[in-house]
Amino acid sequence: MSAVRQPSLDRLLNRSLNRSLNIETPEGVVFSYELATPVARSLAWAVDAAAISTAIYFIGKLAAGLRPLNHDWEDAAAALLYFVAQVGYGIVLEWRWRGQTVGKRLFKLRVIDAQGLRLQLSQIVIRNLLRLIDSLPLLYLVGGTASLFSAKYQRLGDLAANTVVAREGSWVAPDVEQLAPAKYNSLLAHPHLAARLRSKVGPEAVGIAVRAVSQRDGYEPRARVELFRDLAAYFRELAPFPDAAVEGLTDEQYVRSVLRAIYN
Repeated sequence: MSAVRQPSLDRLLNRSLNRSLNIETPEGVVFSYELATPVARSLAWAVDAAAISTAIYFIGKLAAGLRPLNHDWEDAAAALLYFVAQVGYGIVLEWRWRGQTVGKRLFKLRVIDAQGLRLQLSQIVIRNLLRLIDSLPLLYLVGGTASLFSAKYQRLGDLAANTVVAREGSWVAPDVEQLAPAKYNSLLAHPHLAARLRSKVGPEAVGIAVRAVSQRDGYEPRARVELFRDLAAYFRELAPFPDAAVEGLTDEQYVRSVLRAIYN
């Protein structure tokens, strides 16, 4: 038995030493996330559990108000509201805060798509519904065991939703003067659209755009054109500016103007 068990322990130890997720785009841009360990996730969950317990306490008080009507109504309302608190807490906050809950914010963790794509509401719903299974039989024994033996520290909900929990990186503002010199920027003539762009764009997309501009001379000409075309299309979808503001701008110039608007 020891001969069989030792390789498993070695693999588990080696995996714990490699806690980063590297994602490479088709254009060759690589960005890395440090995966959250089960310990960090447990600490964040403890904070969330306290918040949920507080909510459940007040739910109990609310359900008790139905006692004069019918005990069955009280029990049904309490069960329904308990389920909403347990599952809805994660769904609402992770969707509203782009992959974070109170506990994850406190410990600087974030749920992201395992392929680096935009996190979808369906993924958030799936991972939080399966939280009920991960928490069995108690204290997240199922989910904790799954994350220990998963290459990306994923519990069952993460595996089903194709998500991971990563440490939120420290995004330092780049040298904008070098990336987008302070010439006239037609996008800044529409501050409300620039503000909408800043509110919708995620740090991953900004990081890719910054790297694309700073490393543009290292790309093959065709790959460079395709990369900036895709980035420009993504930013245009988030906040479409009037035609007069973008007239005459190439895709690369548009991306530079977007970075200036974001970091302005």
